[in-house]
Amino acid sequence: MLVASLLLAMIAGSKTSQANPPVTPNPVLYLTSTDYFTQGGTNYVRYHYDVFNKDAYPDAMFAPAPALPPCGKNTKSSRTWVDIFDQSGKRLYGFCALGKAGDLAGIWFALPEDVIPPSWVYIEMNDRETNTKYKSNLADTTQ
Repeated sequence: MLVASLLLAMIAGSKTSQANPPVTPNPVLYLTSTDYFTQGGTNYVRYHYDVFNKDAYPDAMFAPAPALPPCGKNTKSSRTWVDIFDQSGKRLYGFCALGKAGDLAGIWFALPEDVIPPSWVYIEMNDRETNTKYKSNLADTTQ
């Protein structure tokens, strides 16, 4: 009886000592800089962003995913796509070929210089393998 009780206690203890899998947080977006450039005779402003908690995402989320639908002609686009939206939900730009989580430090969108930018933007990261979306906070477009 004592052996059976000890065995039962060991089994119960091993189940409760297992850690819960880590929860992937929503991205924390912030503006890093703006710059001006000219293309095709039109002046633009590029708004550069970073994701503060990008280290919380495994690089595997951004690995090439040839088994998933392509991004245009890119048949090796990444598993997770990142889209930038204005505060009303209008898509401004997107990235479908980031190679690692650290690349979230270089996301951006551009608007013609004479266009008033939205006050706020956010990103959605769409992990196409797990069908999970991660939505960021609203981030300023001014420094």
